[in-house]
Formats: sequence, C-alpha cells, structure tokens
Amino acid sequence: MSELDIQLDRDAGRFEAVVEGHSCVLDFTIDEDIVSMNHVGVPKAVGGRGIAGRLTRHALDWADEQQLKVRARCPYVARWIERHPEYQRLLT
Repeated sequence: MSELDIQLDRDAGRFEAVVEGHSCVLDFTIDEDIVSMNHVGVPKAVGGRGIAGRLTRHALDWADEQQLKVRARCPYVARWIERHPEYQRLLT
C-alpha cells in the first residue's frame, strides 16, 4: 500500500485517512497531559491492509511528540502496543 495520508482533526479528536472513499479513523480525547485512544475504525471494504496499525503508530508518534501519556482504551491500540514494546513507555 502506498503512503497513507493521515490528517489530524484535534477539535474533533480524531486522526483520519480516506482510503478509496472510505473514512478510516482513530478517535481520541485529551485530558491535561493524557490522550485516551478510544476507538480505531477501518471499514471492511478496505480492511486487512494494515491501515489500523498505521493509524495507531501515527497517533502514538504524535502523542510522543506532544509529550502526552497514552491511555489505550481501545482494545486494538492496547494489543498493538503490546506487540510494539518500544511504545510501552508512553502508557500511563
């Protein structure tokens, strides 16, 4: 898959990438210095391409740059972090 164009809409609390007309999102909320990653959604029509993982990595890299701690409320995000121990230091 080519480069994924992920956009941040901080006011809406989401990262979004449009793939073949389908909206793929990672929803989050921020409370002081903690970002809660609440939901990752990728429509079945474009699933199985690693999009959720790429959204998750992008969001975690952003949190790190912003010096935010992460609360992985989404089961997908929690499992992804377990599989990528270099991101575990971000967890609160």
